[in-house]
Amino acid sequence: MNSLSGLLAAAPPYIHDIHRSFAWFVVVGNGLVGAWALAADRWKVLRRRELWWAVWVTQASVFVQVILGVWAMQGFKSDHLRMHMFYGFISAFSVAIIYSYRTQLAEHRYRFYGAGGLFLMGLGIRAMVLNPLR
Repeated sequence: MNSLSGLLAAAPPYIHDIHRSFAWFVVVGNGLVGAWALAADRWKVLRRRELWWAVWVTQASVFVQVILGVWAMQGFKSDHLRMHMFYGFISAFSVAIIYSYRTQLAEHRYRFYGAGGLFLMGLGIRAMVLNPLR
C-alpha cells in the first residue's frame, strides 16, 4: 500500500470537523463576494483590486473544501453521501466554468462574478443540507 492510499484510507476524525467548519467559510465567503461584485456593478467606488483577491480566495476555497471532503469521506457509506459529493463536485466544475468564461463576459464581469458567487453559495448550502454525517 503506497503512502497516499494509506493516508486517504484513514482520515483522522478532525478532518470531518474541519470539512464541516470550512463549509461555512465557503458559503459565507462566496455569498459576500458575490454580493460585493453585484454592488460593484452598480457603484463604481466598490470596484477595487481587493474584490478580485477575494474572488480568487473564495473560489479557491471550493477546491480546498472538495479535497477535504474526499479525504473525510473515505470509507463512509450513506445514501446522502452521493448527492452531497455531487454538489461538491458541481461547485468545483462551476468555478472552472466561471474562470473559463471570464474573457467572453469581460464587459459584464461584475454581474458575472456576482451571480457566480451567489450560485456557489447556493450549491454550498445545498451540500450542507445533504450532510451525510447526520
